Amino acid sequence: MAKENKNIAKKTIKPGKDLVSSTVEDLKEQALSFMDQGVKEITIDFSGIEDLDSKGLGLLIALNNSLKGIGGKLKIKNISGKIYKFFQTIHLDKSIEVASPG
Repeated sequence: MAKENKNIAKKTIKPGKDLVSSTVEDLKEQALSFMDQGVKEITIDFSGIEDLDSKGLGLLIALNNSLKGIGGKLKIKNISGKIYKFFQTIHLDKSIEVASPG
């Protein structure tokens, strides 16, 4: 009997700048490129991100939905306290795996 391979390709993206309308396209292109390569788990490192607007939030939700659709997931790490509280307020931390701030 063949053994099923449960290894999932994982990648981390570190934008290093705020996720606002003028910057989200780079993150979107990188994430979609990874997904095209078969990556099913993407972690976004929020180090250096202090601001998030509606377009950045929309991108995170769309990426999460796309990854879930292929059996994957989106994770967020190194999030600031301010953005983490916002995620908790809108219950986004219930659908995206968010590591609480240190």
